[in-house]
Amino acid sequence: MTEGMTITDMLGQSGLLTLLGMCVVFSFIIILICCMKLLQTVVHAFKLDKESQEASKSSAVSSPASNSSTDNGAVVAAIAAAVHDKALKS
Repeated sequence: MTEGMTITDMLGQSGLLTLLGMCVVFSFIIILICCMKLLQTVVHAFKLDKESQEASKSSAVSSPASNSSTDNGAVVAAIAAAVHDKALKS
């Protein structure tokens, strides 16, 4: 008669399968990082990133000024509403 796998054999096989899966995932991540670095080098070599950098710099400079005044107005309105509610409750 042939017996099935023992618990030791099953644990060994499951450990081996776990390590194999982790190696596959790790290898895929390494390949993905290398491809992204290569793409970054190619984009930088052909100077395809200059236009996007200039556009983001100009929008980044104008955005905080307009957002801060809007945010300050919202904060002032919230504080005024809280003070008004507190005055009514007292």
